[in-house]
Amino acid sequence: MLEFPHDAHTHTVYSDGIGGITENIAAAEEKGLRLLGITDHSHYLSERTLGRYVREIKRWGGEADITVLAGIEGNITSGGVDLPDVMAKKLDYVIASVHEWLESPSQYIELVKLALLDENVTVIGHFGANFPHIGYPALEELEEILDLAEANGKAFEISSRYRVPDIDFIRECIKRGVKLVFASDAHYPPAVGRVSWSEKVFKKAGGTKEDLLFGEFL
Repeated sequence: MLEFPHDAHTHTVYSDGIGGITENIAAAEEKGLRLLGITDHSHYLSERTLGRYVREIKRWGGEADITVLAGIEGNITSGGVDLPDVMAKKLDYVIASVHEWLESPSQYIELVKLALLDENVTVIGHFGANFPHIGYPALEELEEILDLAEANGKAFEISSRYRVPDIDFIRECIKRGVKLVFASDAHYPPAVGRVSWSEKVFKKAGGTKEDLLFGEFL
């Protein structure tokens, strides 16, 4: 059993997931989660379909025995996060992630900096997932990312799917008061709540409920 049972990053048929919203909620309840975030990809949703998406999350979440939040996963591009203000305002929170193939860690860092300066962004998704393929940034670059996150009140997800960020980065977040969330990045209902790695590394880094973005729901 998880000590901090939540999953803040899951997908449904509203983007590239397989299951529906009700199926993700049912899976979360079955696994004993106390909080579930539905966070479909922004580029699958228009302003019109986003309204239906949020209404469905709120409808079924209102009937659930757990807290269900309406989120989204935006793409960080060279032009910023691909989520208009009018859409962001309808959501409980916004994850921003790098999904592009890049040539260097410095390019990755520059994209993440754009998201850290975006008022609509709540959480940086799977930070560092590209590093094994493109190389690791300098310590000074990581310090700059942490400085911006701390100054702008941004959180980082601990991704069980990609097993990032590393424990030293998580420790530094905890030290600085930068909030964290657990994430399965599930794309089908059986994967919802698969966050045991997230909790394990979080606790090993010395994390407590006060260090979690949604700790008040747990």
